[in-house]
Amino acid sequence: MKVEIKVPSPGESITEVEIAQWLKEEGSYVEKDEEIAEIDSDKATLTIAAEESGSLNILTQAGETVEVGSVICTIDTSAKAPVKEATTIKEPSVSSPEKATPVSTSNYAEGTPSPAASKLIREKGLETSAIAASGKGGRITKADVLSSTTTTNGSTIGKPRKPGSREQKREKMSSLRKKLGKRLVSVKNQTAMLTTFNEVDMSAIMEIRKKHKEKFKETHGVGLGFMSFFTSAICAALQEFPAVNAMIDGDDMVMHDYCDVGIAVSAPKGLMVPVIRNAESLSLAQIESEVVRLAKKARDGKISLDEMSGGTFTITNGGVFGSMLSTPIINPPQSAILGMHNIVERPIAINGKVDIRPIMYVALSYDHRIIDGRESVGFLVKVKQMLENPVLLLHGGNDPVSLLLEL
Repeated sequence: MKVEIKVPSPGESITEVEIAQWLKEEGSYVEKDEEIAEIDSDKATLTIAAEESGSLNILTQAGETVEVGSVICTIDTSAKAPVKEATTIKEPSVSSPEKATPVSTSNYAEGTPSPAASKLIREKGLETSAIAASGKGGRITKADVLSSTTTTNGSTIGKPRKPGSREQKREKMSSLRKKLGKRLVSVKNQTAMLTTFNEVDMSAIMEIRKKHKEKFKETHGVGLGFMSFFTSAICAALQEFPAVNAMIDGDDMVMHDYCDVGIAVSAPKGLMVPVIRNAESLSLAQIESEVVRLAKKARDGKISLDEMSGGTFTITNGGVFGSMLSTPIINPPQSAILGMHNIVERPIAINGKVDIRPIMYVALSYDHRIIDGRESVGFLVKVKQMLENPVLLLHGGNDPVSLLLEL
């Protein structure tokens, strides 16, 4: 019997998807519930699993766009599973050199990339022959691809370019990239977007991290980063300036009494924004755990649509790429977004004297139709105050910092 595998609906309003890649080869035997393909919608990358065990017959090739509900492959359930060869121990024997048969050292996996490696190779436009394999049997792993495209200073490179080369490469935009482009253009055209800036002295937070990071990780099993401090400070400021946490729906302003904070993550498929639900009620450790969990799922292409929808405010950190200052673009239908940047030691005036402090520039882009200048500036000043004096994130306690970190 042949079982048809159809494209599931990734979410409401999505009518078509792109076949990103096949994780199993044509004619291969697949087990029930084994992942066989990845599909790209205009919101996320999802996987399709085999509904039954059997032989795979691929009907739609990678890169093709198909409608939701279309049959992309069939599984022949009458096919028998390959028999695994049993390992037997033979008695040692001595044979004459003349009759000895040379043993082949070749392996079927040699030079073949794994599914995850194939995905990276295709996205980066690399040649498999130029990648050193370290996997079992000479297989190319994801780590091999990453190491072959990373220089000593951490920057990435693509396929080596010949001197004087004028080659061009044309790639079809993914559904996610096309949808992202349309959203960004609509934001610029349909909102009255402005950006206000400020600077934050990160001395207090860096001192806390230096003093408590080891105990924090030992206690909570997660590192103490900057994102938890920023998220907590933002939630406190959003409750004081509710318009920054609001959105426009037709002629109405929708106000939220909760803070669902989106964290922008750069993933292989493009920018994704997983959401931390009710961030205002989470501790620093809980926020850090959520950031790690959601960011990993986004980068691995395992993030769900529910985990990326419904945010009320977004944080984006260009500082991890070395950005000094930028004007982040609003993530609709939200009305504001905060941009973090790199931390640089700068001379500043403290009590009439020049001192060197670790300074981060922060930027708040906002929709002026719903947020006034007083609110936008007041919000950013509130965030600055709470970051420069982190104990303001907590009220009371004999040892405020230890209580804040739950140590």
